[in-house]
This record gives sequence, C-alpha cells and structure tokens, in this order.
Amino acid sequence: MAMTSRGSWPSSMGRHQLDFVLLLVLLAVGISVPVFALLPSLPRGEKLQIITSSRKFYIKDDIFWKDGIAFQIIGGDLHYFRVLPEYWEDRLLRAKVLGLNTIQVYVPWNLHEPKPGMMVFEGIGDLVSFLKLCQKLDFLVMLRAGPYICGEWDLGGFPAWLLAVKPRLQLRTSDPAYLKLVERWWDVLLPKVFPLLYSNGGPVIMVQIENEYGSYGNDKAYLRNLVSMARGHLGDDIIVYTTDGGRRETLEKGTVPADDVYSAVDFTTGDDPWPIFELQKKFNAPGRSPPLSSEFYTGWLTHWGEKIAKTDAEFTAASLEKILSRNGSAVLYMVHGGTNFGFYNGANTGSKEFDYKPDLTSYDYDAPIKESGDIDNPKFQALQRVIKKYNAVTHSITPSKKLKAYGLIKMKMTTSLFDLVSMTDPADVITSANPISMESAEQMFGFLLYESSYITKKSGNILRIPKVHDRAQVFVSCLSQDVDVRVLSYIGTTERWNNQPISLPTTECNSNTSLFILVENMGRVNYGPYIFDEKGILSSVYLDGQILHGWKMIPMPFHNLNQMPNLSFEMHHTKKRSEKFNLTNVSSIVGA
Repeated sequence: MAMTSRGSWPSSMGRHQLDFVLLLVLLAVGISVPVFALLPSLPRGEKLQIITSSRKFYIKDDIFWKDGIAFQIIGGDLHYFRVLPEYWEDRLLRAKVLGLNTIQVYVPWNLHEPKPGMMVFEGIGDLVSFLKLCQKLDFLVMLRAGPYICGEWDLGGFPAWLLAVKPRLQLRTSDPAYLKLVERWWDVLLPKVFPLLYSNGGPVIMVQIENEYGSYGNDKAYLRNLVSMARGHLGDDIIVYTTDGGRRETLEKGTVPADDVYSAVDFTTGDDPWPIFELQKKFNAPGRSPPLSSEFYTGWLTHWGEKIAKTDAEFTAASLEKILSRNGSAVLYMVHGGTNFGFYNGANTGSKEFDYKPDLTSYDYDAPIKESGDIDNPKFQALQRVIKKYNAVTHSITPSKKLKAYGLIKMKMTTSLFDLVSMTDPADVITSANPISMESAEQMFGFLLYESSYITKKSGNILRIPKVHDRAQVFVSCLSQDVDVRVLSYIGTTERWNNQPISLPTTECNSNTSLFILVENMGRVNYGPYIFDEKGILSSVYLDGQILHGWKMIPMPFHNLNQMPNLSFEMHHTKKRSEKFNLTNVSSIVGA
C-alpha cells in the first residue's frame, strides 16, 4: 500500500491561540472560511485548534509527499490523443480498476499546432477536458509537456512545418530561432495547465521537460531554457522533471544540474532496479531522489512487417513488484496504448537512415488494457494482483467487459486517383524545376503526387530517384489523351529502404508521356539522430542518367487527425451497428 505518515498536532497553546486569532481576523474582513472543515476530531483532553493548510505535492527525504503524507506513485501512461474522446472515461476507469493512482500523459505539439499559429484544443485535442476527467476520477497527473516527446509519434511530436522553416532550425538545441517557436507554443499551452496544477486545486503534480534527452544531445543551455520557460508560467512549487535511461552516460547528458529539477529514470523491464535508483541519486540534490521508474515497460512497440510484440505477464508483474515492494514508484508504459489515428504514427531507424522502420497504426503495446479496452487478459490480472498489495484502496467501479464482433466492412471504389487530381484547386498545385519536399508543399501527411513528362524511347527508359521518403508508386499515361479518358498505367514501386531503378516501358503515345509519382509518407522518424525526416522526393529525379526537370506537386486531400474526431464518432455510432469497421481487413486503397 502507499506509504503513510501522520504528523503530530502542535502542542503549544500559543500556536492554538495564534490560529484562533487568525480565524477571527479572516471572519472580520469578510473572507468566507469553511469553519467546520477546520475542526478535526480531537483526542480527549485536547483543546480546540484551528489549522490552515493548502494542497501541496513535493519531494523531501527521498520521498514524494502529498499534503504531508508520504505517497507512492503507481501510475500509467494513457494518451488522450490515442483514444477517442467518447472512450476517455472508460479507459481511465479500467486504469482505476487496475489500481493506479496517477496518469502520465504526453502533449504532442504537432496535434495542437498543425499549422503555424493555428491552435487546436478541441475534440481529440481537448487536453483540458482530459485532465479534468482525470481529476474527477481521483487521478493525479504527470504531464509530459515536451516540446519533444518521442512516443512513437510522428516526428516525436514536433510539427512537421518546423522542417520547412528557413534557415533550417536546429531542433532540440539552444538555437534561438527554435527556442522562440517553443516559447510561442508554451505561451499557449502552459497557461492552460496552470489552473490545473495540484497547488491550484487541479490534478497535475509534475511537469516533464523534453524526453530522454541524454540519448540524443548534451546542450545544457537548451534544457535550462526549457526549465526557465516552465517556471515562468507554472511557478516554483510544481515539480519539473526529466526522464532519461538509467545509465551514467545518458543521465550526465540529459539531466539539469539544479536543485529544483527532479531526474527520473527508465530502464529495461527485468533489470535490477535498485542499483539504477542508487545511480539516480547522484543526479538529484540530496534528499530529492525518490526512486521512480517513469517508464516501466509493460510491452513494446511493433513496426510494420514485424510480429506483434508480446511480453510475459508474470515476468512483467514480478519486475514491477521488485520496485513497489521497497517503496519505489513506477509508471506503466503503457497502461493502455490505444491507436495512432490518421497519419500520426512515428518511425525508427537502425544505424543508417535507409534502415527505416515505420510503426503500426495500432499502438496496443501489449499493454494490460488492450487497444479494444479488453482487461480480461493475463497481464492485467497479474499486474492487478501485485498493485493491490501496495495500493489497497478498493474501487466499486466495474467497466463493461462486453466485446462484440461487428463483421467486415465491404469496400467499394468511389473515387480514382485522377478524380482526386481533378478535384484539386489549381491554386494548390505547385510548379518547380525540381521536386520539392512535402513540408515545403505544405502537405504534412499522407500523399503528394509529383507530375512531369518525358519522351519515350523505343527501348524504354530507366527512372531513378536517389532519395525518396518513404514509398513511391510510379504511373504513366499519354499526355495527348483527354484527361477524362486518360488511362493510368501502374509501372512499379521504389522505396526508401529498397531504392531500385524502375524500367519504364515503351508506350504508344502520339506525344510526350506523362509521369506520375505518388509518394507516401509512412511516418516521420521520432527517435535518434535522423529525426530531421522530411518527406517526399528529396533529390533530383533521373531519366536515363539525366536530370528530369519541370514538375508539378499536387496535394492529395486526405483527412488528417484534426479532422478525425467527427469522422471517428460517425464510424463508432453507425445506425447499423452490425457493420462497425474491422480495419485490420482493409487493403491499401491506393495501389491495391
């Protein structure tokens, strides 16, 4: 159970009298005071004493304290942007049944500012409503404000338009141009958070800056700037924290050497936690290092083409107990993974940029609360058994466990690629001698169509695109044909991870041949040195060894996540509920 302590009542009669005089003064000046709330049950013989107190969450003696009582954080990451708003409460209730007392949550900058200066805090982006819901359900909140979050989320939470800023921004550094944009973003975000701090009556007990910075850089000036910005908006009482891998190298680079910044750690599930917690103390001020695994991994992510990640339930639960049994704190990453809606999934790379690994749309993560909301599984049960030993608070909440199969969706083609092109506003078409990136074309997600023309050789032509992010499907048609009857022929595909020349066959065109290259953004890199991950055709295009000039860039009007809430609501509230979508059986619409 959570550690508890009880302070003794002041025994000094002078203190009693001072408190009573203070109450009389407050009443005299007309301030409303809930008098009876100030009257505790007194031991026999003890005289009346008036105590003034305020909500406070703080660190002292290597312990977290909540209103003067020692507190053990037993939390879980649950991200509002990966769950439809209609299901926020349901998923939080399931976390409550698991036994958690704290929710940790990222704030993705790119969701809230999809275009420069355009702020979105509605629908699936309604952060304030989510935080208030956490409070309603009696959760504390650890808020991970970024500006970089990683999280297997597109570009680590950075808005893609940052990549189009000239001169080029140096993300995650003390570059003044970059910091100015962070400050502009936090000038909007943090005032929304301030009223929800624990000391102000809200649920937010801690605010994280950056994320695992020691695995990326070593710019202390950058981190100090972020701390200064956060303190400027949130004050000195809130716990500002960092999270880094539990190794000396990462902690040395990622922590802020200041008494008022708390350094948390994460490490592989199954590692002996206590030597790592001892190392953690070296990067916190004396008495300010309560042991906390701020990312206790309940599962793992999955890339396209990989088998779904699975971890053993009993092993995971036993590893958690090693932390909790000695009054350590832990945050389950994830308690509920959810879904990477729209095109917001991230990606990783190996040691080389071309070793590209996009993440799945599903972010189930093999978490105890499954993507569907299911809690009738061995991992939930194993973790619940452990957590109940250390958080003995009982909950009468019983969320529904009913699941229902809705069958398959029947696909019917309604629009072709050329239909989409014909619907594009000519003002949105960009012309250029050479291809430009998606970000420069202000097409941040989905697909961008590149169009040019060439003269066909009788022996055919060889097309080569040295750098394409991420997958390019090549089509040709005769330029002389009327657009309404033009036949589009699929030729082949080249990919970032398997970049091969494409042979263009001879066509029977009376004039030049139109070349169409449909480039798909499969998710920007969210971790490591290659996060500067622009999309589209990022090099010249070569035809028979010569640069091909004269391009049009045509944006494809696909939905983004900021349009998802209403769309998702309709999908989940169809009149014929037996026809609810099973998205795992839907083929790719383009090139299927």
